Amino acid sequence: QVQLVESGGGLVQAGGSLRLSCAASGSILDIVRMAWYRQAPGKQRELVATITSGGNTNYADSVKGRFTISRDNAKNTVYLQMNSLKPEDTAVYYCNSDFLVGPNTFGSWGQGTQVTVSS
Repeated sequence: QVQLVESGGGLVQAGGSLRLSCAASGSILDIVRMAWYRQAPGKQRELVATITSGGNTNYADSVKGRFTISRDNAKNTVYLQMNSLKPEDTAVYYCNSDFLVGPNTFGSWGQGTQVTVSS
């Protein structure tokens, strides 16, 4: 099993920056992918960015060029650097991991961290 704890959310003005952190513990060697999702009020949860165990990254079109996902293997932590924030980035941000248990893949979620961008 993998446990995830997010931090770094808060209130920021439009154009500002925030960095979210996601600390992983447990069976971290079995993690194949880490991701950030977000869910705004009244909307479905959407994928924001992913990073694989090989270091490949992918982003939603809405955040390309503004957000950067990265990881520090020594700290078992994944980050989401968010720049040029917009009010529409306001949401609860969730960290997610896909990890292997034998031949099967399971998912794990953090508790979420609120990001609010004021206009």
